[in-house]
Amino acid sequence: MGGFNLQEMLAQARQQAEKLQEKMQQITIEASSGGGSVTVRMSGQKQLLSVSIEPDVVKSGDIEMIQDLVIAAVNEASRKVDEALKSSLGGMLGGMGLPGM
Repeated sequence: MGGFNLQEMLAQARQQAEKLQEKMQQITIEASSGGGSVTVRMSGQKQLLSVSIEPDVVKSGDIEMIQDLVIAAVNEASRKVDEALKSSLGGMLGGMGLPGM
């Protein structure tokens, strides 16, 4: 039979998945909103690590605006993690890419 070995392919896929997990554990993304009024740090596994809010924003007393800025910063950080994941996957797959990503 030809060079098709399912066990070998599965072992390679498992190895690549482990490498990807290691990479994502090492990544820390920072994103901000409101011109830097709110800044968040997020791990490559999309765990929120920190939230920083400028004192002037809090002094305004506009709670809804602060909430919106936090949501925007977290969403931006999440998007950046997705981009980092796509980039890592693309490099690991030799540029083949994945459908839907």
